[in-house]
Amino acid sequence: MKNIFEEAYVLQEFLVKKKFDFCFIGGLALQRWGDLRTTNDIDLTLLTGFKNEERFIDALLEEYEGRIPSVRETALTARVLLLKTKSGVGIDIALGGLPFEESSIKRSSQSEYLPGIFLRTCSAEDLIIHKAFASRRKDWLDIEGIILRQKNIDWEYIEKQLKPLLDLKEEPENWDTLLQLQNSLLKTSK
Repeated sequence: MKNIFEEAYVLQEFLVKKKFDFCFIGGLALQRWGDLRTTNDIDLTLLTGFKNEERFIDALLEEYEGRIPSVRETALTARVLLLKTKSGVGIDIALGGLPFEESSIKRSSQSEYLPGIFLRTCSAEDLIIHKAFASRRKDWLDIEGIILRQKNIDWEYIEKQLKPLLDLKEEPENWDTLLQLQNSLLKTSK
């Protein structure tokens, strides 16, 4: 894990130097807000907006190698830039432009992962939103860990941000799944 934190810090320094708005999500944010579990890659949201992605993609491709053929073209169509560090750590960069992604980055904050290594991660609420939107089995387990560890979750914010995203994805039932999980965990933790 130490290598992941160090590589994330180097990436963060590059993004800060470029004055790019971003925050780490995924496994790194989970280390801060939920159950500790191993992660093998670095996930982040980079605020690019729409129609301006090339500037960000090209700057990152000057510093990092792509993980797939046609990485630039794939990033432009799929809005995910797949890179790797010199030591081979995968980097998944979501090219953000939605109001939720902008809000998530604005609400992000720093936390110390190793002595002297502070990383900017999304909030616990925004991580729950990311995870509920992705909706894989491991995401629901991660959400469970966040709910159990974090006692002051802003559920109104989550509802306001998540419901429209789930409607776009045509999976509004994930909101009910999240509420059921929240209710069952809060009952058992009393």
